[in-house]
Amino acid sequence: MSLADLRKSYTLGGLRRADLNPDAIAQFQQWMQQALDANLTEPTAMALATADETGRPSVRIVLLKGVDEGGFLFFTNYESRKAKELALNPNAALTLYWAELERQVRITGTVTKAPREISEKYFQSRPHGHKLSAWVSNQSETIPNRETLKKRLAELEARFPGDVPLPPCWGGYLLSPVEIEFWQGRPNRLHDRFRYAKRPGRGWLIERLAP
Repeated sequence: MSLADLRKSYTLGGLRRADLNPDAIAQFQQWMQQALDANLTEPTAMALATADETGRPSVRIVLLKGVDEGGFLFFTNYESRKAKELALNPNAALTLYWAELERQVRITGTVTKAPREISEKYFQSRPHGHKLSAWVSNQSETIPNRETLKKRLAELEARFPGDVPLPPCWGGYLLSPVEIEFWQGRPNRLHDRFRYAKRPGRGWLIERLAP
């Protein structure tokens, strides 16, 4: 079958202005809870788009680990490609897509490092092997083979048989949103789209967008 012939009709429901919470974060939290209740695979997976100083973009999947009025929280290596790009250009975008619910959320804003105590608290909640991997991997750097990782892991298992400290090169980021768009699939590609635009001191401006 040709890829051009693949089509899906979106029929699960619609989205009306009356359905929306006036606060974008509360609306997102509602949709996220519904995604969690639906037992989706990786409901917190989101595409993170960054760009370097020349504007060349890159994108990858990261996991959402918290959301509140302070922003959207994720964790990574502070020496990775994404981190280097964020240091030069803090503007970034996130997309979450829940195919089973025929929903998508797009978020744009600026990214800052999370307070160290937040990174410490989350890091200590991770499984032992996950903690070690944060030390093992010089993320985004070239390595000769997988044996390099295995050797490094063995060294760290001997070094940290018990508690594993938070690596200095690992921690959280907060994306503070300036726009959040909620997309609900509809029949005939006439999807429902609502964009929240942040107005400092005046709440969120909500506008319907053409599909």
